[in-house]
Amino acid sequence: MPQITLPDGSKRDYEGPVTIAAVAESIGPGLAKAALAGRVNGELVDTSYTIDTDANLAIVTERDDDGLEVLRHSCAHLMAQAVQRLFPKAQVTIGPVIEDGFFYDFSFHRPFTPEDLVEIEKTMQEIVKENHEVERSVLGREEAIALFKEMGEEYKVEIISSIPGDEPLSFYKQGEFIDLCRGPHVPNTGKFKAFKLTSVAGAYWRGNSDNEMLQRIYGTAWASKQDLKDYLQRLEEAEKRDHRKLGKQLQLFHFQEEAPGMPFWHPKGWTIYQTIQDYMQQKQRAHNYLEINTPQLVDYSLWEKSGHAAKFSEEMFSVESDSRMYAIKPMNCPCHVQVFNQGLKSYRDLPMRLAEFGSCHRYEPSGSMHGLMRVRSFVQDDGHIFCTEDQIQTEVADFMDLLFEVYRDFGFDDIILRLSTRPEKRVGSDEIWDEAEKALTDALNATGLEWQLQPGEGAFYGPKIEYSLKDCMGRTQQCGTIQVDFFTPGRLGAEYVTEDSSRKTPVMLHRAVLGSFERFIGVLIEHYAGAMPTWLAPEQAVILNITDRQAEYCGKLEESLKNKGFRAVSDLRNEKIGFKIREHTLQKIPYLLVVGDKEVESGTVAVRTRGGEDLGTMTFEDFCDHLNQDIARFGRS
Repeated sequence: MPQITLPDGSKRDYEGPVTIAAVAESIGPGLAKAALAGRVNGELVDTSYTIDTDANLAIVTERDDDGLEVLRHSCAHLMAQAVQRLFPKAQVTIGPVIEDGFFYDFSFHRPFTPEDLVEIEKTMQEIVKENHEVERSVLGREEAIALFKEMGEEYKVEIISSIPGDEPLSFYKQGEFIDLCRGPHVPNTGKFKAFKLTSVAGAYWRGNSDNEMLQRIYGTAWASKQDLKDYLQRLEEAEKRDHRKLGKQLQLFHFQEEAPGMPFWHPKGWTIYQTIQDYMQQKQRAHNYLEINTPQLVDYSLWEKSGHAAKFSEEMFSVESDSRMYAIKPMNCPCHVQVFNQGLKSYRDLPMRLAEFGSCHRYEPSGSMHGLMRVRSFVQDDGHIFCTEDQIQTEVADFMDLLFEVYRDFGFDDIILRLSTRPEKRVGSDEIWDEAEKALTDALNATGLEWQLQPGEGAFYGPKIEYSLKDCMGRTQQCGTIQVDFFTPGRLGAEYVTEDSSRKTPVMLHRAVLGSFERFIGVLIEHYAGAMPTWLAPEQAVILNITDRQAEYCGKLEESLKNKGFRAVSDLRNEKIGFKIREHTLQKIPYLLVVGDKEVESGTVAVRTRGGEDLGTMTFEDFCDHLNQDIARFGRS
């Protein structure tokens, strides 16, 4: 006679084994209709799951995050069923849930077209109306392999054959479609209210470029048509803000095949880059960091000593010269330990804070690269703090002060903090891990902000805090991190003299605020839709003449603005003033200074903003004061 405890603490007794669907029905017909799945003692399961002992139960509906995930997972199956109904020779491979949606990979003799997506979506709607029950079953390995061989599903046979162990496998059937899956899934295909197929792309089987190219169809599913509409509007806005398009439009950077994944910075983009670097140098000096620079090409043996070669060899570029093998630096940490090791250090020298704008290279598969967001060549605002165990909390707290200052200045106030704790496989004693995790926890609690725990997600050498900022569209971008490392300094021979004259290995804190300049600039471009705050804008003011009579005066204004440290340009082309205003507005220059005969006579400028606001006529000095005030607001313009 199982007793079910619900989330509100109430208890319900049942005479015998009972399904989650039956529990929902006993509570009320509204809940029964809304139920998509259930959580039994924390485990997410189907509504057909039978409870035969006392248990805690939460009914999952579309209002829950879990419910949305179940909807999307099930919608991937709905799409696969529609594809095979339309194209019987298409083979299904894998179809996971991703952020805001799902995808499924298919093997088919030709690429799917946009017209195909329209037909697939129509067929999905038909299957929804057919309201098929979604039935779970369990099969043994041999039976499952035989089933899919008979169906001609070669990829499913390969997947099943590669799954370790000999436990039976679960399958889900809806109408004529059956697929291998852990589940859970919605009770029936009538549960889908709002979905959309968004795109199609190529994807290698199991991510290996040596394998067949499959067809990947992406889609999204939501609890309501309004949610779907809102999401599609966000997608449209994201498309307008795509940093790759804006980078080309604003002449900031480009990529080309001769250097895949490695940006070519144009003068305007490099101005943004240098402005950020100058700013970070100033901030780091204020927090007592010592800036260094280390080689980009280092003997491979150092990476073997540090352990990076064993774990990241496939991501490293290497080159042979003079019978020696070198690695192009994929990260900066081992090189920073070499700087620390020069000269014997005392406990009085700690903490030692080293910072480098370190140029790194990592191999990223061609299919995973995405503009500035994921590249092969990048520069980190990298830093390593060598300290004692007692100094961890203080150093983490100081780093967070620095990080929040920087994020605020760039216009980001909504920061998500996550603490990743010890994984199952790790180095160091539990006592040291206890101390490190407590130091990070205390530092997080001292902020007064909410933070999330990620148990077991720490690195093998120590726990870490991840900092993700939310952009203007609510997307999270993980940028900053601080990691405690008990492992690398010892492997590379780092030590210091303690107060009692003994030798001890320092703790190493890996930290970054921006993460990489490339990715952070990509985030900024999309957050501001290319209209950078005035202090970051590559060109802060453009001077526009109406006729040739004002050319000399415009030239003097440009020179005077540059002498005061402003980034100014003139446009003296023989074009209509409306044309020039529109062009430079599209180039998102913060201030447009229009000069006609009247302004020359009075020694003034007519000031407009890129947003179309007319600020009126100002003297040169008044405009300089206005520009200075705007720049001083850092990230708030």
